[in-house]
Amino acid sequence: MTVSRAHPGRGASPRTARAINDRLALRLLQHEGPLTAGQLKELTGMSRPSVADLVERLQESGLIEVVGQAGAANRGPNARVYGIVAARAHVAGYDVRIESVGVEIADLLGRTVARARLPVAPDTPAARTIEDGIELLRGAAQEAGVAALHTVAFGAPGVIDPVTGRLGASHALPAWHGDLVDEVRKRFGVPVLLENEVNLAAVAEQRSRPDGDADTFVLLWLGGGVGAAVVLDGRLRRGISGGAGEIGFLPISRTGELPTAVDCDKGYHGMVGSRAVRALAREHGLAAAPASRPAVADDADAAAAAVRAALAAGDAGEGFLDELAERIALGAAAMCTVLDPGRVVLAGEVGQAGGADLAARVADRLARLSPLRTVVQSTAVESAPILRGAVITALDAAQDDLFAPQA
Repeated sequence: MTVSRAHPGRGASPRTARAINDRLALRLLQHEGPLTAGQLKELTGMSRPSVADLVERLQESGLIEVVGQAGAANRGPNARVYGIVAARAHVAGYDVRIESVGVEIADLLGRTVARARLPVAPDTPAARTIEDGIELLRGAAQEAGVAALHTVAFGAPGVIDPVTGRLGASHALPAWHGDLVDEVRKRFGVPVLLENEVNLAAVAEQRSRPDGDADTFVLLWLGGGVGAAVVLDGRLRRGISGGAGEIGFLPISRTGELPTAVDCDKGYHGMVGSRAVRALAREHGLAAAPASRPAVADDADAAAAAVRAALAAGDAGEGFLDELAERIALGAAAMCTVLDPGRVVLAGEVGQAGGADLAARVADRLARLSPLRTVVQSTAVESAPILRGAVITALDAAQDDLFAPQA
């Protein structure tokens, strides 16, 4: 991640200049790791007295501390190594699905200190699920020794209304999703953010790749549900109604039927969602491995297991993988034709299971469908991308608050 040197404007007040320098120093300590005062001077372009004042301010505020010495030969003030006080604040992320709730807690440097998951049976009463979801977070915090949280961020399927910040109503999604968000906000009394779960996976993807590979891309989520996230010029694009990337509703199907405004099963979702992937595996004589939990309507784990089984089957799995790649390429081509992102990332349980092999097959099919040059890659996030994106989102908000100029 690139961090610019400090260049306060000529008209900036001393207080504003200090705030700019403080934020820059904290960002450097966050991304470069512990630094000496001399290294901060070199990286920021500030004078030695200014750096000394900055270090003193940040220590007094409890944001940084001495974490070591740069070397035995140099015992002056510059030999002290300063680092961010990671335990100064903790944040949490939620991954809310139809069949599960997951939480992750991280410190101010984004390091995971606790992670937990709760399966949700289809017949579980909504009130029970909400209580269990709250206890999941409370128990994870207690286990990690975290007394208080600064910010919580949720990832949930569906469209987030950009005006109200709430989940839009959908017959396909449980109402308790939005209620859980409200209850966490009320009971914990901290800022609570809400974002579409595929968008959060794209946030995690963006932070996991080199700067040049993260500026513009489309993340195609292939799991129980199907969706896309759009990152253009380094910014996540949500659309006017918050529905950018609802690719499951693309009017593409094997039967010629069309989706409706409330049902995407006859659209692109019906071609590459988990049920479609498992059905395709059966058509090709592949036994889909059982899920790791009780079956639900859209079992992403079982679909991913079918993809892994096909990869392990050698020639016997070729037909299945080729047809799956053909289907995925149709949706990717639609996104690329409109946006020309130059890069498509395959994520979700199925995309991750397919890895580089499936990505290469999709790239080959996409090149036949579109004249636009597009790189297709498997996700760079090894596990729990939605949770990781939620934590990053909460962490950014917490840092914006804690790194703000002091009154």
